[in-house]
Amino acid sequence: MNREQLAHILRAASTVTSDGEIIVLGSQSILGTFDEDVLPQEATLSMEADIAFAADAGAEKADKVDGVIGEGSMFQQTFGIYGQGVELSTATLPAGWRDRLVAFDRVDAEPATAKCLEPHDLAVAKLVAGREKDYRFVGALLAAGLISADLLVERALMLETIGAVQQRVVQRIGRIGDGTLG
Repeated sequence: MNREQLAHILRAASTVTSDGEIIVLGSQSILGTFDEDVLPQEATLSMEADIAFAADAGAEKADKVDGVIGEGSMFQQTFGIYGQGVELSTATLPAGWRDRLVAFDRVDAEPATAKCLEPHDLAVAKLVAGREKDYRFVGALLAAGLISADLLVERALMLETIGAVQQRVVQRIGRIGDGTLG
């Protein structure tokens, strides 16, 4: 996915829900910080953007996104990309993540006023999720010098979860850093 495609998804999600206050949670939130031209291929492979709303009691807006521009929708069939409606609680994030959100300031995303996860917060959330594709994603960002292992460890220790999860993430950072991944 590229920034233009993410803007298209955000514009559509905002229009469908009449709410432009969107937070991009998934891997494509990396496009809030970096242009696709500087990102490794592993960071732009997904054709899905995880879309959450600042205010979405009962996940009604997330459900609308899924129904209208989600996987298998006419939107996906037409454009080859889609929005996945999610709740903010979907991602396990370090304390203070809201203060570090990155604005996705593109006119072509309007009426959305979207924000994306800061890259280190995103990477920690991916490591908590712990899927093979998440390890590859984080490993590619580390190898490209776009994120720092030291800052990842710092953020992992800021997770508001049990210590065992923090330690597992810290260990994963070490394994990814030395090339052994998960």
